[in-house]
Amino acid sequence: MHADKELDARGLNCPLPILKAKKALSEMLSGQTLRVVSTDAGSVRDFQAFAKQTGNELVEQRSQGNEHISLIKRR
Repeated sequence: MHADKELDARGLNCPLPILKAKKALSEMLSGQTLRVVSTDAGSVRDFQAFAKQTGNELVEQRSQGNEHISLIKRR
């Protein structure tokens, strides 16, 4: 799926991937999508909770090897 912006959070541990995603989303327009690539396994759960708390939509999540990809649509 197309992403308007990509965030490379590889090598960052909780809570940095979430904080960087929050900042990136704040600079985006409603309906735009952010693709986050992280190596922190905890980020999968963190982005699920983040989406619920903020009202942003978690469109997709998948893992490829040790990388976890989350696609978030800005509310």
